[in-house]
Amino acid sequence: MKIISSILVIIVAIEHFYFLILEMFLWATPKGIKAFGLKSKAFAEETSVLAANQGLYNGFLAAGLIYSLVVENNNFKQYFLICIIIAGVYGAYSTKKTKLFYIQSLPAIITLILTF
Repeated sequence: MKIISSILVIIVAIEHFYFLILEMFLWATPKGIKAFGLKSKAFAEETSVLAANQGLYNGFLAAGLIYSLVVENNNFKQYFLICIIIAGVYGAYSTKKTKLFYIQSLPAIITLILTF
């Protein structure tokens, strides 16, 4: 079970590194605009600093998960997974996009369950 849990932690971390790339570097590109359902390129450009900040936080979450694997600390894993779950739940609630819950929170919930 520990190996499966570790593999899922890596997958969640990779997912959040991908979010970092999307939000920090691809936000105002067609890929970023489509991924986040943005109104227009102009809107994307106006909000790119905010998106980059979001991306940075996603990178910190991913780095925390990787660190938890390196030091083999289950408490760190659980902490960062809970942070991701809360962020996904809040994001889905505040944007009214349930897809966000399934993309961000659900993988973290499954992974969290397997860490116990």
